[in-house]
Amino acid sequence: MSTQREHVRQAADEIEESEALRIDEAKAEQLIDALNTDLAATYVAYHQIRKHHWNVEGAEFNDIHVYLGEVAEDLEAGADEFAERAQALGGAPLSGGATYEAHAPVEPEGDDVYDIRTSLANDMEMFGDIIETLRDHIALAEELGDYTTSEIIRRNLETVEEHAHHFEHYLEDDTLVEGAVE
Repeated sequence: MSTQREHVRQAADEIEESEALRIDEAKAEQLIDALNTDLAATYVAYHQIRKHHWNVEGAEFNDIHVYLGEVAEDLEAGADEFAERAQALGGAPLSGGATYEAHAPVEPEGDDVYDIRTSLANDMEMFGDIIETLRDHIALAEELGDYTTSEIIRRNLETVEEHAHHFEHYLEDDTLVEGAVE
């Protein structure tokens, strides 16, 4: 039985006007929606990356394990930025696994454990979808005159692009591990 008390300060779908930021409510609503979409996608990616971090095996275990831990940390930091900006604009950041999956423009690969090449290929595909969404949201923020939100999303885009590029390198055929090249 839950012992949580219920005293709602702000409904999840409600926007509180921010006098300090001077962004009108209609623009803020669009920006908050974009930020919440980015927040959701980032947390879906975070959980998939963590899964791969926990399950990686093989000759390159340590390097990939450490790297995926760094990717997860970067995603978590990005999610925090998206949530804090959504709140600053007067919105309520999304919260919870099912909520993230329902609002994300990406789908996690599922519960099965895959070999690391398949896992990284799935991550690269997911990051590609996130990159496209982030680019769209940068354009939206700039169109609406919110250059701070644009810059927050841009910083996260740079990080996601860098990791997608690294996944691509991990998936190249060149390796020192015998028998890995087909």
